[in-house]
Amino acid sequence: MSRRRQALIRIAFAIVPLVALVAACGSGSDGDGDGRSSLVLKVVDPGNSGPIAIGKRDGTFDAALAPLGAKIEWVNTTPGFSSMLKLFNTKELDVSGAAFSPVVGALSKDVGVRIVAVQDPAGKDQSGIIAAPASGVRSVADLVGKRVAVNPAAKGEYILLKALAQAGIPADKVTRVPLQQKDAASAFATGKVDAWASFLVPYQEAKANGGIEIATEQSIGSKDNSVVVFRTEVLDKHPDVAAKYLEVLQGLTAQQHANPAEFENVFEKSGPRALSGPRLTDAVRVGGEATVPRLPSSSDATDLSDVVDQFFGNGVITRKIIAEDIFYDLRSKLTPEQLRAIKADS
Repeated sequence: MSRRRQALIRIAFAIVPLVALVAACGSGSDGDGDGRSSLVLKVVDPGNSGPIAIGKRDGTFDAALAPLGAKIEWVNTTPGFSSMLKLFNTKELDVSGAAFSPVVGALSKDVGVRIVAVQDPAGKDQSGIIAAPASGVRSVADLVGKRVAVNPAAKGEYILLKALAQAGIPADKVTRVPLQQKDAASAFATGKVDAWASFLVPYQEAKANGGIEIATEQSIGSKDNSVVVFRTEVLDKHPDVAAKYLEVLQGLTAQQHANPAEFENVFEKSGPRALSGPRLTDAVRVGGEATVPRLPSSSDATDLSDVVDQFFGNGVITRKIIAEDIFYDLRSKLTPEQLRAIKADS
C-alpha cells in the first residue's frame, strides 16, 4: 500500500468521530457546552398583535427560556389550529393558541397534542356566523337548505352546530362545506357558499367587507374557550420549558389587559397587517377583556363536554374525548416553586 493511500485512510478515520460529534450537537438535540440539553421550541408566529407579538419583539420568551437551554423559533402558519395539524405531526410546530374544538378534532385523528392552559371567556363577539348579502340569509333559521363554510372538526363547525342546536334546527338541514379559513374566505367572497362560520381576523375582515353577522359565539352560548396547546412529546420531555413559557405568557397577557393599546400594531403601524379606525378601536376593547391563561379546572371539563357532545352527536368524531385525554397534567410535573411561578394555586 502506498504511503499516500495510508495517509488518506488515517485522515478518514480521524474525520468519522468528528462528523458524528457535529451531528450530535445539531439543532434541538444535545449539549450546548455545559451539559444542558437544548431545545428549539417552535411556536406559531403571532403576527402584528397580542402578548406573544410583544414577547417576540422584545425577546422576552428567549430571555426567560435561555437558562433552561431553550429558545424560540417562530413558525408562519395558515389561520386556524386545525390547518396546522400536519405541522405538529411532523414536529415542525410545538406550541400554538387554539380552542377546545380543534384540539378535540386533533385528538380524534391521533395528533399528539395536549392543552396545558385555558383562558376564561372573552371577546366572544369576535367569532360567529356571517352571511353573504346576496344569500338572503338574515338569521340562523334562514340557513336551512343553504351552504355554510366551516373548518372541519374545529371552531367553525362547532359554532354552526351549536347555533343550529340552539335554534332547534337539525344539523342535516344545512350543508356544511369543509374549508380551512383561507379557502373559506375565497369561497365566501365569490358566492360559492351562502354563509361562513368563522373567527378572529378572517371573521372581522369578512364583516368589514359587507358580510352580515347572524350569530356570534356570545349569542349562541359557546363553550369553546381559548387554550394553549403543546405537542405532547415536548411536554413529556421538557415540562419546565412549558411552565416557563406559560409564566411569560401569563405576565404579558396581564399587561395587555391593563394597557391593551400597546398590544396592537406591534411591528407595523401601517400597511396590510396594521389596524386603524373602528377595527383598531374594537381590537383594543377586546384586548382589555383579555383573561390570563391558567391551568385547567373542573369547570373547563364541563365546558369541554359541550364541545365533545356537539361533535359526537353529529358524527364529527367517532369517540368521545374526555378531560383526561385533552388536558395535560402539568401540575404533577413541576416543583412547588415552578407552580408558584405560574400561579397554579391562585
